[in-house]
Amino acid sequence: MAEVVVVGSGPNGLAAAVIAARAGLSVRVLEAQEQAGGGSRTAELTLPGFHHDVCAGAHPMALASPFFRAFDLAAHGVELLAPTVSYAHPLDGGIAGLAWRNLESTVADLGRDGPAWRALFAPLVERWPDVVELAMSDLRHPPTRIPTAVRFGLRLLEQGSPLWNKRFHDEVAPALLTGVATHAITVPRALPAVGAALLLGTLAHAGGWVIPRGGSQAIPNALIAELERLGGEVVTGHRVDDFAELATARAVLFDTSPAEFLRITGDRVPERYRHRLSRFRYGGAACKVDFALSGPVPWAAPGADLAGTLHLVGTRAEAMRAEQQVAAGRFADRPYVLAIQPGVVDATRAPAGQHTFYTYAHVPNGSDRDISETVIAQVERFAPGFRDLILATHVRPAAFMPAHNANYVGGDISAGAMTLRQTAFRPLARWNPYSTPIPGTYLCSSSTPPGPGVHGMSGLHAAGHVLRTRFGIVTDPLDLLRGATPSYHRAR
Repeated sequence: MAEVVVVGSGPNGLAAAVIAARAGLSVRVLEAQEQAGGGSRTAELTLPGFHHDVCAGAHPMALASPFFRAFDLAAHGVELLAPTVSYAHPLDGGIAGLAWRNLESTVADLGRDGPAWRALFAPLVERWPDVVELAMSDLRHPPTRIPTAVRFGLRLLEQGSPLWNKRFHDEVAPALLTGVATHAITVPRALPAVGAALLLGTLAHAGGWVIPRGGSQAIPNALIAELERLGGEVVTGHRVDDFAELATARAVLFDTSPAEFLRITGDRVPERYRHRLSRFRYGGAACKVDFALSGPVPWAAPGADLAGTLHLVGTRAEAMRAEQQVAAGRFADRPYVLAIQPGVVDATRAPAGQHTFYTYAHVPNGSDRDISETVIAQVERFAPGFRDLILATHVRPAAFMPAHNANYVGGDISAGAMTLRQTAFRPLARWNPYSTPIPGTYLCSSSTPPGPGVHGMSGLHAAGHVLRTRFGIVTDPLDLLRGATPSYHRAR
């Protein structure tokens, strides 16, 4: 058995595995699915030659995450393509808010709300690495960049309170911001949702929401190639059902949901911890609908055709209403639909002249309903004629999400409800959120800080703790990624 075993091959698990291997440890990754990558897989879901991202499709953190900046995806063969417009938010009447990579272009488009957008984002864009450091921390240590933390906090409180409409005059700018907040699958004025909006909105103007050439699978493939170069291995098609098979490893990291961790560890976990962890809440879910299209989406709004990502829900008030319905366990008549059109930058995703189109809609947790017709209607609302382009459709209702990724309990792609408590204390209110009562056993999934997203930071934080406490390695994990030699505070 390897010194370090990682259960699950999502970006966090692979990040932890690469760091451990860079420290000179033997590493094995066990993946239940036949294809590694967790939420960053790519597959031909509709027709031959149409390559669809199974979950994550656009990657704001791929250029910004401290883990990926140190790992250097480009140096490992991943080509990250940045659309001219990071994201768009169409409204009725053939208009759309456009978040250009260039902040000033966005300001110019927003008319009289442009200066308010600049005032909101310019101080954050100017210090974007500090914003990322704040948001991607383990949430257990005070921020090191106090001015940025204050700026971020003030904007968080404004947009997370009844003041959220005060700075804007028209419909477009607040809708543009709310569309990003709604990524969190919770009411968009909740503080965790606003935090996501400020982080992702900042990154939209600080490098963009990039799309990997060929598909999101390129990211885990690069991590796996590096792990194998260092002597580690990834075993696919290997479902772990009993912790006994892992017990000889010096450290085991679970890139899994708390529910999956409890299933595997069984009665080895003390009853009190099991009871607390079993109360971890899973939130609103997604019904994923992928399309093979005969041509590009015919957006009514100029500029929407340049966007990699689009938020289809309408006004800020409509987004709030739709998310409130989902939070109450109901289906929205006009749900929030997140759409990605990789063909705006990547012609390799489909045969010449044709396109893949990625969507998911927010639905109640555990829903087995196929809502593809509702999704098509919401796209048609902003792109009349869309239906005529559809060659094939692939639908995965929320209830079937766990079959391809056990971390998505009930279809919750955030791996845990994004409540204020479960953002600050994820998965439990304890000083070290990665450790468990089983010696040498840790959690490192998106159910731990800093939460969901393809950033590798949960794996990095957990791996740093493992190296220090189990192996006596005190070198910063980011320095290991940059080629530093591990140093020890005691003999191995």
